[in-house]
Amino acid sequence: MRSGLARALLVAIAAAWLAGCNTDGSYSNLFDSKTSGTDAFASAPPAGDLDTASLGVPAPAEPGLLGGDPNDDLNLGKKHYRATNYGLAEKYFRRAVENHPRDAEAWLGLAASYDRLRRFDLADRAYGQAIGIVGPTVEILNNQGYSYMLRGDYRRAREKLITAQRQDPRNKFVANNLQLLEDSARKGKAIE
Repeated sequence: MRSGLARALLVAIAAAWLAGCNTDGSYSNLFDSKTSGTDAFASAPPAGDLDTASLGVPAPAEPGLLGGDPNDDLNLGKKHYRATNYGLAEKYFRRAVENHPRDAEAWLGLAASYDRLRRFDLADRAYGQAIGIVGPTVEILNNQGYSYMLRGDYRRAREKLITAQRQDPRNKFVANNLQLLEDSARKGKAIE
């Protein structure tokens, strides 16, 4: 049984490698099929799902590609977040990270939902999980800066946003949040 499973795994790896080959000798990225995130929060690096059923390999234990189904937890979380139903968004993002703990996009959505629910302690933990997966990306730093603005912590908000701006000086979301920070600091009032 083990040798059969090992053989099937080798066949799957070889098929994945061959599927990425182009006739010019270069390689394409097999894993660019993940849906992109919304502008409400950042998307994670592309991930993919290899169709191993056609190779005779059993389906993976983890359900399909997170974000590939319009009714999966990640997309339902995004839908509810955009509709400002932050409690429902939190529910679906939490389920997404429970089922796919290495999906940074789900963690970032969960953190953004916690921010809107004013559960900053949980938001900080979710941001930490996302950073542990993909590092301190511009999107995560931007969202953390916004989180600190919600709390009225302008110093930490500025630190995060300036760090994000250094990584991507042309990012319009970071620029907008820096402007919002300046306006909030001038008025002496946290954003809502």
